[in-house]
Amino acid sequence: MNNESDTVPQKSHRRGSFLGLPKEDWLAIGWTFAIKLLLLVFAAESLQILTNQRSIGFRRSLELWNRWDSPHYLRLAEFGYSNTDPLKTWLYPLFPWTVRVFAFVTRDYLVAAFVVSGLALAAAAVLLRRLVAHDYGQAVAVRAVWFFLIFPTAYFLHIGYTESLFLAFLLASLLSARNDRWWMAGVFGALCWMTRPTGIILLPTLATEAAHQFWETKRWRWQWLWIGFVPAGFAVYLLLNLKIAGSAFAFLPMRERLFHMTGAWPWIGMREAYRNQLRPPTAAIMVGTQELVFASLGLLCAMISWIKLRPIYAVWITGSWLLVTSASFLASEPRYALTLFPIFILFSFAGRNPFWNGLLTATSLLFLGLFAGLFVRGWWAF
Repeated sequence: MNNESDTVPQKSHRRGSFLGLPKEDWLAIGWTFAIKLLLLVFAAESLQILTNQRSIGFRRSLELWNRWDSPHYLRLAEFGYSNTDPLKTWLYPLFPWTVRVFAFVTRDYLVAAFVVSGLALAAAAVLLRRLVAHDYGQAVAVRAVWFFLIFPTAYFLHIGYTESLFLAFLLASLLSARNDRWWMAGVFGALCWMTRPTGIILLPTLATEAAHQFWETKRWRWQWLWIGFVPAGFAVYLLLNLKIAGSAFAFLPMRERLFHMTGAWPWIGMREAYRNQLRPPTAAIMVGTQELVFASLGLLCAMISWIKLRPIYAVWITGSWLLVTSASFLASEPRYALTLFPIFILFSFAGRNPFWNGLLTATSLLFLGLFAGLFVRGWWAF
């Protein structure tokens, strides 16, 4: 690879473009849909072989992925929030609302969920490439997208979960801030927070970028005040809680009722994950070892990001990691790691070396296949 392109920040360019998008964007889009197709084929083929079935149709191949959280989002999309089940207000609204809109076209809520996730993931891949290229060059950006799309839990980006939509709005907000389009950063930030609770970390993240720009230019810009629009997304969620459950903050006690989980220092949850390794082997590996490994990966990358990356990235990964690990026990850490996207920038830095590039790629693909295979068979896989 060209060493210069690894080190010199480059903005998107028109050379070799098609329909207004540079070839690097089309590469990211191509990878996105090729991996989606491969995952669908892999899941259907593996289940067909393991269960000795003759064939699995298209609809059944989609249903294999409709597990755990996904059915709840689809029911919300189809029937909406209800006073008879106020616990559903724990789920943020933008993803099911978006699925409902697309279902008017597809006439099928499951298909609509796949369409929403697929389009959002393609957008997220393009936005990640552009954001990283803005600061670290095209070669680093392309590798970051590659490691993002093959991350061991990347199958959640393709199915009826919120991660792809959340990342699309998150990266759009950050890229807008880096391009000095602060009104867009605020609007996309509000949509981000309307999708997942970790959107709250955009407030210190965008504020850090504004402070960094002020430090570089010594000039105040009133456009930074658009950061204050980000909580509008959370306000929608609060109003939803108020209407359905009778209290704007009804979601707070729901956490303990639904998951028997309370707030705690991060080391408490990591200690419990370590103790879970004493459980029966299968549970120990999935609930103990993997939770601990991915939480440790996030912590390590958060620390390195303060040395290697621009503060906007360091604040995002650190704040997000603290938010998802500050619980009495760790849950879904491998999935939550997908939103700690600076991990993929650091992987890309390591990937300049062919040995580490090959090792990271092989490890990611092997565990992606393992976890995806377990997920479609109905096992708990984060």
